[in-house]
Amino acid sequence: MSNMMKKNYLNFLGLAYRARKCSTGEETIIQDIQKNKAKLILIANDISTVTKKKITDKCKTFHVPYMEVDDRATLAHAIGKSERVAIAILDEGFAKKMITLLS
Repeated sequence: MSNMMKKNYLNFLGLAYRARKCSTGEETIIQDIQKNKAKLILIANDISTVTKKKITDKCKTFHVPYMEVDDRATLAHAIGKSERVAIAILDEGFAKKMITLLS
């Protein structure tokens, strides 16, 4: 992934977060997947194996796309919060754009 693309997706993530189109925290994300509110899950590349399996299994069950991205510190910085191992995008438009930026 080029540095420019990376910066774009992180800026966009910050925008989505400020627009309140994201959820964070493992339990909240799991609930949003189950309620079909999550449109895309971004997973930190330094997430624990157990947590990753828990989230990706839920994603597979409920057919929610997920992508592994940067480390938790980078994700957290993009939304101005403390470390986040995963972020759910709750808006279809934001999710599609994010997938475009990351593919």
